[in-house]
Amino acid sequence: MFAVLVFRAWIEMKNYRMMWRELEWRQTYQTMGRLLKAEKDLFAKVEGGEELYQMLCEIFRVNEDKKL
Repeated sequence: MFAVLVFRAWIEMKNYRMMWRELEWRQTYQTMGRLLKAEKDLFAKVEGGEELYQMLCEIFRVNEDKKL
């Protein structure tokens, strides 16, 4: 019985670590999304900046509204 409890605790610990990493990545994506949206005009001033901006938006899963 003890072995079963240890095994279940090990599985729960692995699940907890995985969920924690996912939460950290979501926070990183949100932070980078806000940063990219705030600095969009900076990318526009650089040659090839629009392509770089689009690539970074795809990498960090930023939802950009196309209201231009």
